[in-house]
Amino acid sequence: MNNFLQKLKTSMYRFSYGRHGSDQFSKFLLYGGLGLFFIYAITGIRILYTLSLVMLIYNCFRILSKNHTKRYQENQAYLFYKGKVTSRFALQKRMWNERKTHKFFKCSKCRTVVRVPKGRGKIEITCPKCHNTFVKKS
Repeated sequence: MNNFLQKLKTSMYRFSYGRHGSDQFSKFLLYGGLGLFFIYAITGIRILYTLSLVMLIYNCFRILSKNHTKRYQENQAYLFYKGKVTSRFALQKRMWNERKTHKFFKCSKCRTVVRVPKGRGKIEITCPKCHNTFVKKS
């Protein structure tokens, strides 16, 4: 029995050598697929079952793939879009936490959020990114 397990372990190492493995995008696909399947089990909506199955199959494909360059590019694209979403929520949280001491304005040119202290009256604000100036009441 011990010899069988040793052979199985060796063959699994050989099979997985050179494969891409798991990364952040793979974890997202796994948890998203399982979450959609759980919602399908409760609601019975067939499209959720199909989406969860597609996500889980694609996740297995990514993990077993030997095309490291393509999987790396997919992961980088996922991290880019995840960063956009999470930074927006982080900004909203920061604005909520600092709402009593600061005001936040968006630059009319580049849409950068500028933070200024409250209670200073009308002030001229210079955008740190594009150097556009605008007057607002703080």
